[in-house]
Amino acid sequence: MKKSSTLTTTTSMPASPTLSAQTLSASKISLNSSRCGSAGSGCGSASGSMRSACQSPVRPGSGCVDAIKAKREEIEMDTLLEKAKFYTSVCLGTTAILSVFTFLFLIPFVVDPAISTIIADYDPVPVTCIVIDHIYAEGIKNCSWSSCREGCTSSLTKCHQLFVNYTRIPFSEWERNPRDLDTVNWDVSYTKFLINSEGCGYPPTTNCSIFARQYGFTHIGEPFPCYYSRAYPEVVIGRYSWENNLYHLILSLIIPNVLFAISIGVLSYWYCPCCEKACNKSSRVYAEKFPTKEDKLLCHSDEDDDMEY
Repeated sequence: MKKSSTLTTTTSMPASPTLSAQTLSASKISLNSSRCGSAGSGCGSASGSMRSACQSPVRPGSGCVDAIKAKREEIEMDTLLEKAKFYTSVCLGTTAILSVFTFLFLIPFVVDPAISTIIADYDPVPVTCIVIDHIYAEGIKNCSWSSCREGCTSSLTKCHQLFVNYTRIPFSEWERNPRDLDTVNWDVSYTKFLINSEGCGYPPTTNCSIFARQYGFTHIGEPFPCYYSRAYPEVVIGRYSWENNLYHLILSLIIPNVLFAISIGVLSYWYCPCCEKACNKSSRVYAEKFPTKEDKLLCHSDEDDDMEY
C-alpha cells in the first residue's frame, strides 16, 4: 500500500523536481523499513548488540584484557630473547677471533716444541751425564748458541754454553753403584747440553741463571740425570716429561679449535639462511607437503564464514 501511494504522489506532481526528490527518498526509507519489518526484529537486535559491545567499557579480568596482557608478555619475551641473542653473538664472535689468535700464538711456543720433542724420541729413563766444560760468553758473535735462553725469539747477547759426556747407564743404577769417572766408557763425549728440546723458555719456568748454577761452575764433573735423543744421539737435555709434553700439545690443539668451531657453528646456524634451511629440513616426502582435500574444504569453509561476517 505504501508503494502505490508513493507512486501516485510522484506522478501527480511531475513539474516540481524538489518534491520528486523528497518523495524518492521517502520511498527508499519506506522500502527499507518494510524490509526490516518483514525480516522481524533481527536487525534491531543485531544493531543493539553491536552498539552495546562497542560502547561497553573493557572490564579488568575480561578476555580482552587477558589477551592484551599475554600479547605484551610475548612481545617482552621476544625482545629479551633478541637482546640475549645479540649479546651472545658478540661473545661468540669475540671468542672465535681470540681462539684464532691464541692458536697462532701457541704454534711457535707450544705446538712446535712439543712436536719436535716427539720427533726426537727422548729416552724416558734418565741416564748419567757430567758437565765437562762451561763457557760464559757475551756479544752476538760469541753467542751462536746457548744451553739456556730466556725468550725463544730474543737475540742472544749473553749466553751459557755447557758441554757434557753421557753414558746410557740409568742414573738410578749409577746412584746405587757409583763408578770411577776415569774408567767409564762414555757413549757420547763433549756434546751440547740444552735445558729442553728447544733450548729456550720463558720465566718463571725458565731461569738461565739458576740453570747455570745448577749444572755449571762448581758442579762441573758431578754426575746428574739427563735425557738423550734416540733419534739424534748428540742431543742431550736436562728436562723431559712425556706426559706433560703430550698434555700441553693436546690442550693447545683442542681448546682453541673447539671454541672456534662451536662459535662459528652457532653463528652460522643463527645468521646463515642456507645453514638454517639445511638444519630445519623437513623429513616428509614430497607428496606430503601438499594439503589434502579435507584441508582444502576446511580452508574454503573458513573463508566463506569470514566473508559472511
